[in-house]
Amino acid sequence: MKFLFITCILSSIIYSQQIKITVGGTKENKAYLYSISGEKISFVDSILSSNKGQFFYQPKDILHDGIYRLTFNNKSIDFIYDNNDIEISSDVNNILDSLKVINSESNKIYYSFVKLNKAYKTKTELLQLILARYPKDDEYYKATQNKLTQLQNEYIEFINVTAQKNPQSFIAKYIRSAQLPVVDISIPIGKQLTYLKAHALDNVDFNNSLLINSDAFTNKTIEYLTYFRNPQLPKELLEKEFMSAVDSILNKAKVNQLIYQHITEYLIDGFKKFGFDQVLDYIVENYVIKDDLCLDVKTEGLIKRRIEQAKNFKTGNIVPNISMPDITGKEVSLKGIFAEKVLIVFYASWCPHCKELMPKLNEIKKSSDGKNFEVLAISLDTKREDWKNFVKTNCPTLVNVSDLNGWDGKAASDYFIYATPTMILVDKARKILGLYTSINELQEMLK
Repeated sequence: MKFLFITCILSSIIYSQQIKITVGGTKENKAYLYSISGEKISFVDSILSSNKGQFFYQPKDILHDGIYRLTFNNKSIDFIYDNNDIEISSDVNNILDSLKVINSESNKIYYSFVKLNKAYKTKTELLQLILARYPKDDEYYKATQNKLTQLQNEYIEFINVTAQKNPQSFIAKYIRSAQLPVVDISIPIGKQLTYLKAHALDNVDFNNSLLINSDAFTNKTIEYLTYFRNPQLPKELLEKEFMSAVDSILNKAKVNQLIYQHITEYLIDGFKKFGFDQVLDYIVENYVIKDDLCLDVKTEGLIKRRIEQAKNFKTGNIVPNISMPDITGKEVSLKGIFAEKVLIVFYASWCPHCKELMPKLNEIKKSSDGKNFEVLAISLDTKREDWKNFVKTNCPTLVNVSDLNGWDGKAASDYFIYATPTMILVDKARKILGLYTSINELQEMLK
């Protein structure tokens, strides 16, 4: 009985924290609470209110410390939860500027940091622009330097003093890692980028897994990548720059497996969205496979295929047999092709790169000895007419087959196809000689 009483008392203490957010100017009486982890949000609970715009929530379970998001009518308010009462008010027409933290020291510091970061970044970039172009012997140059130094000192004071009143708190640790880099004005403008590439991650605590429950690591990652972005570079060289950035970030993140996985998933998702396939392959080969990272089960299927293909389709491995109908309906088997070398190519009529590649492969095949070289062209189309028309126009001399099941076809699954075109060259024993992304690489191998 005594134990039960103590348990009830402890439970009331644990769940006594209250979240109260009032939003003026809205007619909404329903909101949704989410937890934040980088760019991923996870549903926590829904909140119903009897008074429009007044959202009150008392956690039903223990919530981890971190950043949470309250959403309502396509609007949202982010806040720090750290097991203390929270009371925030705002107006729906201008949420950030009208926001007031009535109760919660952590959120007062958090929103001061958000506003300070924005102002500091804008002002320092403008001052740096002046210093880069203004004559150094002019008085205004010196005045600009002094102003920049003042801004830097105020920023550092906030990070190291104001935000660190309780150094063990979530907000103190968050700000320590999320702070913007401060570049000493004694470093010449032309060398500041080099400095940032070397030191911009110095203050990030890559061993604090609690910060996964925020945007700290993802924001620092994207910030760091901007130092390597150069729009004037061709895509191939730009991808090499990003590979260098990836090395710096992930090698630091390796101190903590959870953070390492968290940032790797974010990088994979980001580079996939922007079509940087070479960087994506680099991450998969040098980090995911090498360190046997177990990515989130929600990672998109095509990314999983990319990883599995890199693991299983290495030079010297024997490929699975392929058996499917050609355009006439006759079953064709990879085992039934007796050329010394067979290029297996997966493509689709709707793929722009395939429209360039397939006619070139057709020409290579026409000029080759059939006993020495053959091309097995596997279409991922789902409509027969689209496939037939494409073959007739672009690659009639190849061995053309398709089960018209697209990405879900057996061969596409067996070969973990994640992109078109994909070219795999095998020998007579069906051992892999190489995987190729360009016609030039293939032609070098064929020589």
